[in-house]
Amino acid sequence: MPKNQNIHKIAVIGSGPIIVGQAAEFDYSGSQACLSLREEGYSVVLINSNPATIMTDADIADNVYLEPLTVESVSAILAKERPDALLPTLGGQTGLNLAVALDDAGVLAKLHIQLLGTGLDTIHQAEDRQEFKQLMEQLHQPVPESLTVHDLDAALQFADSCGYPVIVRPAFTLGGTGGGIAHNEAELKKIGQRGLELSPNTECLIEKSIAGYKEIEFEVMRDAAGTTISVCCMENLDPVGIHTGDSIVVAPNQTLDDPTFQRLRSASLQIVDALNIQGGCNVQLSQDPNSDRYDIIEVNPRVSRSSALASKATGYPIAKIAAKIAVGLTLQEIQNPVTKTTFAAFEPTLDYVVAKIPRFPFDKFVSADRHLGTQMKATGEVMGIGTTLEEALLKAVQSLELDTTMQTTLLPKISPSHAALVTELEHPTDLRLFYLFAAFQQGWSLAELHAHTQISLFFLRKLQHLWTTLVALQSGALTASKAVAASRLGFTAPMIAQAADTTPEVVAALLPAPVYKMVDTCAGEFASETPYFYSTAFPGENESQPLGNSIVVIGSGPIRIGQGVEFDYTTVHCVQAIQAAGYHAIIVNNNPETVSTDFSISDKLYFEPLTTESVMHIIDLEQPLGVIVQFGGQTAINLTESLVANGVNILGTSLAGINQTEDRHEFETLLAQLHINQPKGDTAMNLDEARQIAPTVGYPVMVRPSYVLGGRAMAIVHDESELEEYVQKAMAAAPHQPILIDHDVQGMECEVDILSDGHDVFIPGIMEHLEGAGVHSGDSIAIFPPQHLTSAQQAEIVATATAIGKAVHCVGMMNVQFIVADQLYVIDVNPRASRTVPFMSKVTDYPLAKLATNMILGQSLADLHLTPGIAAAPAGVAIKAPVFSFTKLPGMATGLAPEMKSTGETIGLGATYPEAMQKALYDSYHCPLPQPGDVLLASAAPDASLSAQLAAAGLTVHVFTGDNPAIKPWAVLNADAHQDTASPLNYYALSHQVPLLTSPATLRGLLAV
Repeated sequence: MPKNQNIHKIAVIGSGPIIVGQAAEFDYSGSQACLSLREEGYSVVLINSNPATIMTDADIADNVYLEPLTVESVSAILAKERPDALLPTLGGQTGLNLAVALDDAGVLAKLHIQLLGTGLDTIHQAEDRQEFKQLMEQLHQPVPESLTVHDLDAALQFADSCGYPVIVRPAFTLGGTGGGIAHNEAELKKIGQRGLELSPNTECLIEKSIAGYKEIEFEVMRDAAGTTISVCCMENLDPVGIHTGDSIVVAPNQTLDDPTFQRLRSASLQIVDALNIQGGCNVQLSQDPNSDRYDIIEVNPRVSRSSALASKATGYPIAKIAAKIAVGLTLQEIQNPVTKTTFAAFEPTLDYVVAKIPRFPFDKFVSADRHLGTQMKATGEVMGIGTTLEEALLKAVQSLELDTTMQTTLLPKISPSHAALVTELEHPTDLRLFYLFAAFQQGWSLAELHAHTQISLFFLRKLQHLWTTLVALQSGALTASKAVAASRLGFTAPMIAQAADTTPEVVAALLPAPVYKMVDTCAGEFASETPYFYSTAFPGENESQPLGNSIVVIGSGPIRIGQGVEFDYTTVHCVQAIQAAGYHAIIVNNNPETVSTDFSISDKLYFEPLTTESVMHIIDLEQPLGVIVQFGGQTAINLTESLVANGVNILGTSLAGINQTEDRHEFETLLAQLHINQPKGDTAMNLDEARQIAPTVGYPVMVRPSYVLGGRAMAIVHDESELEEYVQKAMAAAPHQPILIDHDVQGMECEVDILSDGHDVFIPGIMEHLEGAGVHSGDSIAIFPPQHLTSAQQAEIVATATAIGKAVHCVGMMNVQFIVADQLYVIDVNPRASRTVPFMSKVTDYPLAKLATNMILGQSLADLHLTPGIAAAPAGVAIKAPVFSFTKLPGMATGLAPEMKSTGETIGLGATYPEAMQKALYDSYHCPLPQPGDVLLASAAPDASLSAQLAAAGLTVHVFTGDNPAIKPWAVLNADAHQDTASPLNYYALSHQVPLLTSPATLRGLLAV
């Protein structure tokens, strides 16, 4: 079937800012699909409000609109561009819901825009819980006993009739938002009410719980001709009851016998066929472990988070092929881009095992509820590839960057009592894997563990195998055969050394170098040239040969708070600059969600843990000209010292320059030598020193650890009782590193990204923060160009940043943060690309990461036609606003503080400051600018100055009394830093989708606009 020749221009809706449940996987799928459509000769119009992604780069589409994802905004763009078609299935739930809203508003019909790929009828049938249930009944496919409800009374009546527990599944929401398992009437009232309020059409499915069954996912492709294939079958290690995004997932499936596998596969293909899916689709099923019974859980009629995982697990580029199907091509016509000799209709075959482990934010949000359920909480994920499940699983564990001790011993930091262990296993948290090993340590049997967790005995035996291997290492002399046997199960040299009470160097001498195998989609059956490799300790042919003339780029690992998709953006741009300069670019990374781990991006991809051991094995094989660490966030920076110690040539700013800015003591000395102001303070190595420093500096003080990201463990401390708590957190976050204790200076905060060739410094612009000092820069609304700085203050900022860049001999990029108060203070310097790089690159038209890479490779500012000093500001105003995922993380403290909380960002571009601010607010705080007559619901009466500002703006303030207001307010202000998402006022705002402001500074800034 030839592609559609009647259309020429296609609009694609992106997924907007990153939130829990909708993260970098949609940047990957969206960017690949746009490129795939252009490859077929179509003109592509992209609409998205996320500045941090590759997807919103100018070269991804013919026209890129960084605009709010609202019906009004998108309608105006569609009216201007007049596309022939709209592809709605690449922007996650956001894109899907917006396409439905555009159709409901009559926009698509009015503008004669056809939908490509999966149609709206199919979307309704798959997303609407009642319609989906009816279709399953027509197909004679089993579904759990359930009822679709639109009010709480109906939910309670159904639960009474079928019995508790029940699962609440809201319709048209993302990542299980608003859902949960209710074990009794009180829980159902709470979860059911929240689910109804968060569902766009006030609809929930109340389902008899099948928690404890095996959970299976099929990633399926179907074309318009009806050809349907299973790309990948994935099995959750965790049973039904934990959201698949929070589950440990393995591929291919491990525990299904062939008749069961074929039954579930056939069911998945039948459903996708009945739905008339055209593109990619995810089918989730449950399998009773004790019988042949299975149930259909749900279908995602779009590219999903699992699509990215399945693509990276198999090498089959689902989004790229789904886009071609959408324009009429069939699977038998589309060439497999991996083998280049087979077609997309061939189902991938795996001769290895993949394990995905989610990455959670609880190391930063210690007050949040860590328990896992049907609502997703993970911010990212890692993937390990190995010859065996054990090897893949431990490679994934080593990629988590969670806690070195836990990842080495496989045990929780505190040994649990028997009662605590029972609780942890029956009510699992993000640390469940480590508590399973603790159970083996305490002598639990497989039967006991299965009874408490419902985890398949097969997986428990695999974990037991790992534990008995670790115990064997602890007794007797360490021999080469013992070390090699352990390494084939994924044990690293540091793990073996810790167990055997020796050093990693001794262990390394006993182990042969790993071999690298290719991910080729066909288990070696056909010739393949994909440059996508994983290591294994099993002997065999090394399928990766050194490229020569190469440079290794260290990626940023899993997405988490403080280190998001921005660093994948800089990694990809670095690779593109390396290739343009005539070198081979090699990426090392372990995140299956991102663009950087698409094998087509680099000359070679190694999907490996970002540890010294793993990276050194690659360097020993490839013998690169050097390694670049500047674009992989704190992950790559923290590897620098050990790589240098191993003789690696670090390109860009030297280790000495990095330490001058990352080590708080060296940083303090540097600023003093340059006569640059910093808040009064000193560095401490322990609590006693901190207690001596704080009173001298004067409370309140700021506690700042060294070598951390996202402001981890940073806090404003008001007295000695708080000091002990936060200094201990800082020491845990960065052990044996200096902690800066400095006076908390209040003022306007601003920052700059600088480019330097080691001699001269170029600054693309200054960003001003709306909230001021005391709120992490990632959680602040950033304004460019600055609206409130004098020309003299701007000149001082430029001179100061230039002096620091020159003093540390910066080569590449650096980020400098300031407070403007009674004088200019420097508070932080990051010797790497920062999260602001994509934003500043897009609003200034300077590709900062590419320019920085060129300087790292030896070019000067003059070579790149850059003049030292600050660039002229472009016309208009650009605003970067944070996006929070408070709804997904119950118990999380909501007050803005020095430690970062936001999961993503959005952009507002306008000719004026108010226009840009309004656009930024739509997809961040989801509110318009305040208008006279609006009502603000506050936790307490505002102070005199804020009250006067509110009165001048014509706003009425209502103080929250505990009862939900009769009239929906414009916004909620809860400035109590000690309240969390469960506090009554916050809960009201989040469940009723009322904009929630948790910093008075944000409100002051919005009123001033």
